[in-house]
Amino acid sequence: MDKTISMDEAASEAIEGMSNSLEEAAAHGEVKQRATIKDYYRLTKPGIVISNSIATFAGFWIASGKHIDSWLVLFCSLVGTALVMACGTVLNNYLDRDMDAKMARTSKRALPSGLMKPSVVLTYGIVLGIVGLTMLFFGTTMLAALFAILGLFIYVWIYTAWFKRTSTWSTFVGAFSGAMPPVIGYYSLDNTPGVAGALILFAFLFLWQPPHFWALGIMRTEDYRAAGFPLLPVVKGAVVTKLAMMRYIVIIVPVSILLTVYGYTGIFYLIGATVLGLAWAIIGFIGLKNENEEKWAKKMFLFSINYLTILLLLMILDTVKVG
Repeated sequence: MDKTISMDEAASEAIEGMSNSLEEAAAHGEVKQRATIKDYYRLTKPGIVISNSIATFAGFWIASGKHIDSWLVLFCSLVGTALVMACGTVLNNYLDRDMDAKMARTSKRALPSGLMKPSVVLTYGIVLGIVGLTMLFFGTTMLAALFAILGLFIYVWIYTAWFKRTSTWSTFVGAFSGAMPPVIGYYSLDNTPGVAGALILFAFLFLWQPPHFWALGIMRTEDYRAAGFPLLPVVKGAVVTKLAMMRYIVIIVPVSILLTVYGYTGIFYLIGATVLGLAWAIIGFIGLKNENEEKWAKKMFLFSINYLTILLLLMILDTVKVG
């Protein structure tokens, strides 16, 4: 057994040495790497696309009253919206490539690392957007496609190219585009049950984003500072940011239950939204005076992800047929 362990360790060290040699060679230009399908996939920030696709379906499902008349429309709504979101994240990578190179968390991405050419990434993003918008225009409704265009424009040009580099209001502005997916899903149908559902879904997703992203900002303050991003925690500090986060969390609790008040969801969603919303607020308030701000921010960040995921699933599972 001792010999086996020794041989395994020797093999492991040999492999590690070869890996390090390859990395050093690549760094000096001796080895040229080619982008793989996985690299193209990563450019789309799949975690963001997947979570927002769930939000898109929630909007579609609520508007349909949990009855799907056309699976083709649902397919075009989900895939079209996902492709438009992927377009936005790819173009975000393209525009942020200089800033990403300054951050430890993002410096190894395809563009700042030199793995992919900017022109290739730009073309890739544009193609994704064209295909996605085409699916929405011809497969769903004109209104859904227009909301997708609006969200894409805000995310790429207003948020990424402008506010993200110049203002602490960037997160607020970006939240407008981040709240579009459920609205696109909601208006993918011709016979949507009024505007109230769309407004509530939009407000819910809008209010969720600032505390989520500011928590990440507190965790990565120095990284954002090094890159030159004027995020709220960088400019105003953790204390001001924590108070700002709590304002959004306090407001999202009553907003989230409006789906039940207006008859879109049932009692199970109401209970879940109330309990989770109050839990988020309590965790936040308890930790306001916590000196370990990064620990508090991490707890808030992780809770925000679970909060959104669970509530979106509850929306879908407890949708009430409208009309």
